[in-house]
Amino acid sequence: MELTLKDTKEELSKLEQESSKDFAAVKDSRELNDVRVKYLGDKSVIINIRRNMKHVSKEEKPEFGKLVNQVMTSINTDFETAKTRIETAELNAKLEKERIDPSLPGLGTKLGNLHPLTMVTNDIVKIFERMGFSLVDGPEIENTYYNFTALNTPEDHPARDEQDTFYTSLGDDVLLRSHTSSIQIRAMERLKPPFRIIGHGRVYRNEEVNARKMPFFHQLEVMMIEENVNFGNMKWVLNEFLNQFFGEDVPTRFRPDFFPFTEPSAELDAQCVFCKGNGCTTCGNRGWLELMGCGMVDPKVLEMAGIDPEKYSGFAAGLGIDRFAMLKYKINDIRFMFNGDQRFLNQF
Repeated sequence: MELTLKDTKEELSKLEQESSKDFAAVKDSRELNDVRVKYLGDKSVIINIRRNMKHVSKEEKPEFGKLVNQVMTSINTDFETAKTRIETAELNAKLEKERIDPSLPGLGTKLGNLHPLTMVTNDIVKIFERMGFSLVDGPEIENTYYNFTALNTPEDHPARDEQDTFYTSLGDDVLLRSHTSSIQIRAMERLKPPFRIIGHGRVYRNEEVNARKMPFFHQLEVMMIEENVNFGNMKWVLNEFLNQFFGEDVPTRFRPDFFPFTEPSAELDAQCVFCKGNGCTTCGNRGWLELMGCGMVDPKVLEMAGIDPEKYSGFAAGLGIDRFAMLKYKINDIRFMFNGDQRFLNQF
């Protein structure tokens, strides 16, 4: 089909007017690209006209080609003008967004703070240090002797099972300590009585993850080994600790219990500091909170550590630092303390 110069002139004139109007109306880079494709893309009208120049008569072809080039140059000029306008506007918007007014007061630097677990640990340690206790430490990767055997835990005790304890590939007797009582055994072997010690750190147990439990948590152990230490001494020390920690006299009770390394053994309950014994969700409406296990050190444990049980006696107690932190700061989910959420940590 032969193209005529007259018809093409009208079509190109209309195309030039439409393109000029459309390029002038674009508002952003995305619209600009759409309009560019419409008028200058491979499937655009003017490119199609250029491809069909072979159908123009020999006499009209020079003028026809000149006209097509002029319109294409005009469309390209409109495109470049619009492109410059859009790029300038977008750059100015970016600069305005990033503009800094040096006359405005500074925002200040946000300082970090100690983790609530660290703060509670420091508080507990300071209380016991004022009562003459010294801080000792021990490894998190332990062997079965210090974690179980030296604590008078029988070979068939369920705590030794893999369902409860994390064993490692370093050997059948190498594990992640399941309590910080192993710190006490190592200290007993190293120190000569009389002594008063505390030790704390992370421990690991195969627990289901929920609002109250994690497969790792933090414990603190208390031990006093001296001549003539009795159950009454232990009650006074632990009661004094609780009164200082909570900042008030806290009623307590000692319930009989069993632990392999203490005899007699007890669970220390404190009257709920939130409801004052009336019952609430924190204490399960019982009015009492179970805070720690305690008891007199078994003579066999003393003997295995090289301490004469005929001359010395002592008590030991263990508490969960995470639980004390939750009580002090009214935290209802233990997972909040380990997920790194700044909204939670900034409260402290």
